[in-house]
Amino acid sequence: MTSPLLTRLLEMFCRHEFSWPHTGAQGQDYQVCLNCGTAYEFDCATMRRTRRLAVPPDPRSVSLRPSTPV
Repeated sequence: MTSPLLTRLLEMFCRHEFSWPHTGAQGQDYQVCLNCGTAYEFDCATMRRTRRLAVPPDPRSVSLRPSTPV
């Protein structure tokens, strides 16, 4: 596991190459750098990245099973 400082340095010197915009499970649009893996929020209205996301959206974290009351 890399340290947060090393991760930030790698992000600063990365020559970002972005994927196509994706929509997360909560409807948030984002792009991911193919080199360093940093995720950025994406505004589809202006077709621009707006800000860096602290934690990239993970589509696997969403449960597809309906919740049942216990």
